[in-house]
Amino acid sequence: MPTVVADRDVDVLIVGAGAAGAACAEGLARDRRFDGSILLVGREADPPYERPPASKAYLRGELEREATYLHPAAWWAERGVELLTRTSAMKLDTEVRTAKLSSKEEVGYGQAVLATGANVRRLRVLGAELEGIHYLRALGNADSIRADARDAERAVLVGGSYIACEVAASLTEMGKHCTMVMLEDAPLCTHFGRGVGDFFAGLLRERGVELVTADPLERFEGEGRVARVVCRSGREVEADLVVMGTGAVPDVMLARSAGLELGETGGVACSARLETSAPGVWAAGDTCEYESVLHGRRVRIEHWEVARAQGKAAAAAVAGRAADFAEVPYFWADLADWCTAEYVGAAHEWDREVVRGALDDGRFAVFYLSGDRLVAALSVGRPEDLMHARRMLAERGDLGGRADALADAGTDLAAL
Repeated sequence: MPTVVADRDVDVLIVGAGAAGAACAEGLARDRRFDGSILLVGREADPPYERPPASKAYLRGELEREATYLHPAAWWAERGVELLTRTSAMKLDTEVRTAKLSSKEEVGYGQAVLATGANVRRLRVLGAELEGIHYLRALGNADSIRADARDAERAVLVGGSYIACEVAASLTEMGKHCTMVMLEDAPLCTHFGRGVGDFFAGLLRERGVELVTADPLERFEGEGRVARVVCRSGREVEADLVVMGTGAVPDVMLARSAGLELGETGGVACSARLETSAPGVWAAGDTCEYESVLHGRRVRIEHWEVARAQGKAAAAAVAGRAADFAEVPYFWADLADWCTAEYVGAAHEWDREVVRGALDDGRFAVFYLSGDRLVAALSVGRPEDLMHARRMLAERGDLGGRADALADAGTDLAAL
């Protein structure tokens, strides 16, 4: 085998400058016991920024671009982090510990963290190449949607996901007539159940959003630019602008080419301590499919807050303090200023829902159970209930037949 001579060496290479990669670099930079060199490479032109505003305040033009940045541009160098934007890792050799960058530079590394994130899930349907059809993942995508929306009156959101709901709320606030076209019976019902889905459906309709449910996209039509969305039933929805909220897929191209083990959901298979199948290579964020001590199986969770937590855990591991990642997953979604939903856990399946409060008054909590064990909880307007749910999830116990007490507003959740 030919000897690989790197152009230079770094102690830690972090691939991906999104939520997880940035959190890892921040953690190492602030760790007084770590004094090695850190190289953070990201494919976007912007330095690390908060992604959630891309579908919310930034999309609506209420937040300047620089206000989304996690730190001023000079912060990274001042903390000893070399940040390369517009740069990707094209090849990773885990045996000799080198990476080939898109700049043609060969970098040797001591340890590496893969935080390559996810890419939007693109639908292959007739008319998908027409102008006016957008996907949203980065600030640049939000710029394009906002520019296209200036002359648009009718927007169609494809999907019943978080992104579709959030963008529908934002575009409605911008004065556009929005229609959501989805496979689901109600928005967000796949994640939270039909009762919660009906709550969000009612909220969206109340604000003027038209919903086309259980009737998935068939094709787009138009002359050069999208003019209408055609559903499987044959229903036609006029559109000046389309935003696809069809989910994301983990970006594992680098991991696959490096021969790393992949998991069942398509992410990078990791131990409970976030280490991949290659020693000295860790993963964090949307690509990380880890052995969860909370869930009792391998899981992959896509959300900004989870990615940040995993990035911090990866930094501790790189610094020699690896520990099982046992943080209870938390995430949230805003529909403009209409509603904020907060969620803890990651329930892929459950057999019972217990509602505390009332779904129809916009202030409730839903506890998701498998048998007598709490596996997740959602809160709208009841953050104190979520706090107790988070504690119960961390304790990993079951309610021992007391699940009905969750529905009683008079029950002291601290006692459960």
